[in-house]
Order: sequence, then C-alpha cells, then structure tokens
Amino acid sequence: MIHKPPIDELAEKIGSKYELCVVASKRARQIMEQAQNQGMTELPDKQKPLSVAAQEIQDGKLIATND
Repeated sequence: MIHKPPIDELAEKIGSKYELCVVASKRARQIMEQAQNQGMTELPDKQKPLSVAAQEIQDGKLIATND
C-alpha cells in the first residue's frame, strides 16, 4: 500500500483514483521488466516498483495520456 505520497494527491495529479491505479501499475511493471532485463531480482534499496512509480507521479516525471 502506498502511504507516501498520499493517494489523494496522486489521484489529483492523474485525474482519478482509477486512472492512478492503471498508470501506476503499468509503470511498476515496466520498472520490474527493466530491472529483470539488467539481471536484477529486486530494485536497489529493496524499493517496491509501485512506490517508485508513485514517486515518479508525485515528482511530475510520469503523466497520464489517453492512448
């Protein structure tokens, strides 16, 4: 579960909680695939892929598009 940044703040940045769920989960899968392609079984500092995705959304590095 995501505690920081708060889910409500992330949902405001993306548009809705549903869209937040979709965007964050897709990005988390991409993060894990990239790590696995580099031969890693987990992320540095034992970070969770979903937490990394949430932080990217909070930092404005990740936005939702209508693709």
